[in-house]
Amino acid sequence: MTYEVPGAGALDYFPCRYGQSRLVFRGPWRAARGAYAVALGGEETYGRFVADPWPRRLEGATGRMVLNLGVPHAGPDAWLHDPEVLRLAMGADLRILQVPGAVNLSNPLYTVHPRRNDRFLRASPRLQRLFPEVDFMDFAFTRHMIRALAGRGQPRFAEVAQVLAAAWLERMGALLDGLGGRTVLLWFADRPPPAPGARMQLAPGAPLLVDTMMLRAVRPRVAGLVEVQSPRFTGNTHGMDFGPLEEAAARSLPGPEGHEAVALALMPWLAKQKGAPKGAL
Repeated sequence: MTYEVPGAGALDYFPCRYGQSRLVFRGPWRAARGAYAVALGGEETYGRFVADPWPRRLEGATGRMVLNLGVPHAGPDAWLHDPEVLRLAMGADLRILQVPGAVNLSNPLYTVHPRRNDRFLRASPRLQRLFPEVDFMDFAFTRHMIRALAGRGQPRFAEVAQVLAAAWLERMGALLDGLGGRTVLLWFADRPPPAPGARMQLAPGAPLLVDTMMLRAVRPRVAGLVEVQSPRFTGNTHGMDFGPLEEAAARSLPGPEGHEAVALALMPWLAKQKGAPKGAL
C-alpha cells in the first residue's frame, strides 16, 4: 500500500523526499534551518489519517521546527541505511525516536525489504528447519508471518522471539549511537511496555515483541524515555480522515486525541533550558 496518492475522502500527505533519500516522508518539504528537532517513527509518527499528527502539534505548541521523518512500517534498518535521514537527524538539537517493534528488521531468521521493513523477503535455512511444515512463500508481510509462527506453539516461537530481541538490541544500539545522546525514545501505545514474559502475547496497539527489559538495555544510550499510553489508541475513528475502504486501517491507529497526548508529553523536551526535564524517565 502507498500513501503517496490519496483516495476520495482521504488526506493529502504532500509526500516529499529530502536530499538523496529514497524514503518518502510526509510534507510539505521544508529546509532544516536553525534549531530544529526531528521525529523518527512509523505510521503513528507519520500520522496516517490524522490532519495534525503529533510532530506538527508539538511544533505549533513550542514554536520550534519539528521535521516529521516518520515512514509507515519503517524500522531501524530503514534509518540506518539512509545517509540523508541520519544527516538530518544528527544535525537536530533533539531527536525523538518512536520505539519500533522487533519484527520489522532483518535478522538471522529472515530478511526484510531495506526500506519497507514490514515486507518479508525470505526465510533463512535456520527458520525453515525450525518450522519445516510452513510454506514461507505464503507470507508477504512480517506481522502476518510472526502471528502465524506464534500459533505453532510457544517452544519454537520462543526461539524466534529471542533471536528477534537480540537483533533489535544490536540494531537499536547502532542507531542510537549514530544519532547521539540528545535522543528521546517515545513509547506510543495503548498500554505500558510489557514484562518479558508477556511480550509473546503479540498484543495489538504496541510495538511487537518489545518489553521492559529491552527498553532498559538501550536506556543508557538516550536522554530519556517518554511513555504515552492512550486508552483510545485504537478502535475510535473520531476526528480521522480516511477513504471509504480505509476504515479498518484507521481503527488500528491512534486518532487526534492520542497525538495530542504525545505532543503534550514531549513539550518539556523542546524547552530552551539545557539538560533533561525534571521527572523524565
